[in-house]
Amino acid sequence: MVRRGWWAVVVPLVLSACGGMPLDSDRSVQTPVSQQAAVGDAQRAAKAHTDLGMVYLREGQLNVALDEARKAIEADSSYPLGYNLYGLVQMYLEDNRAAEESLGRALQLAPADPEINNNYGWFLCQSGRQKQSIEYFVAASKNTLYVAPTKPLTNAAICSIGAGDDKGAEEFLTKALRADPQNGDAHFLLAELYYRTGRLIDARLRLADVHRLTAPTAQSVWLGLRVERKLGDREAEARYGKQLRREFQDSREFQLLKQGIYQ
Repeated sequence: MVRRGWWAVVVPLVLSACGGMPLDSDRSVQTPVSQQAAVGDAQRAAKAHTDLGMVYLREGQLNVALDEARKAIEADSSYPLGYNLYGLVQMYLEDNRAAEESLGRALQLAPADPEINNNYGWFLCQSGRQKQSIEYFVAASKNTLYVAPTKPLTNAAICSIGAGDDKGAEEFLTKALRADPQNGDAHFLLAELYYRTGRLIDARLRLADVHRLTAPTAQSVWLGLRVERKLGDREAEARYGKQLRREFQDSREFQLLKQGIYQ
């Protein structure tokens, strides 16, 4: 389920396995064996530090992740995923100048890498350049080797909403669900979009899909309550209210309910 602060959507699920360009097979121009071995060792070391750093990033240990990213780049300054990790950590630390430099370097080294394109697009979106970010999400989603193609489509929808382009957001979410009908984030974002634009029956139906696929959250229950309130179904509204009180008393949404603020 999408949470406030969209980082849950952007943190990479899987690191790319590629670690540099393959060696030329023409013996006349081959790098000496000793140099090939050194390059291979450097790439393996960079990948190991990057993989470990990504684990620390997911666990929220930012300083350790940052150190692993530095070690990856020191091991192999041509390894793009090391810079990708470096940029992600810097983005979390809100060091935007450094994050843009690192992610830009990663993209320069691997311009077709879908994860790097997705992350660079997310950086642009988070730094107020939503419209500019879309081309990178689209590039990532078109890569047939990407293991998570619906992630950049969902991110493109989020950033389209931020840019005030609801039509574009709906198109991206529709594409995301066509690629993966089990994408709960996309279902929820569509339900929110429908609610905000007055398509209440569509919002109700889409929210039913959300709760079929994922456990209810304070956000989804609160959205359901507001949808039913606007539709005039007091019984359904009351059920959602009871669920919010029973399961999510510590949430911001429950506080809004107590204050009678129905956004």
